[in-house]
Amino acid sequence: MDQKAFVELLNQDLSTEYQSIVQYTQHIATIKGAQYQALIEELRNHVNQELTHAMTLAEQVDFLGGVPTVAVPDIPNEPDEDAALRQDLALETAQLQRYRDRVAQAGELGLPDVAEALKPLLTQTQDHVMDLQTALGQ
Repeated sequence: MDQKAFVELLNQDLSTEYQSIVQYTQHIATIKGAQYQALIEELRNHVNQELTHAMTLAEQVDFLGGVPTVAVPDIPNEPDEDAALRQDLALETAQLQRYRDRVAQAGELGLPDVAEALKPLLTQTQDHVMDLQTALGQ
């Protein structure tokens, strides 16, 4: 893989962060019920972290000579709370693997500074996966 291909992958990651922001925003607004109140507060923290992730990715894309994407993937509209949370978990799980891959790829490309910039995204995304697994009783 060359640096240009790596930048394209970072832009795909950026696009999924935008998806997370929109998806979490909708779910925070539409998930109802007393049993979800603590989780909604946690999702508010997640959405703020997702925005930070998007900024980090955009900065790395720019640093590596690319142009940060503005593309947002289509987001399905889930009909109930548990389906929405499963949707969030699926997205976070996919992002977790992508960040594992990106950190390794940055190292392989001789970009230890980029790898270090991405490590907080990896750690926070793992936390998001664990939070959502717990919420879903997994």
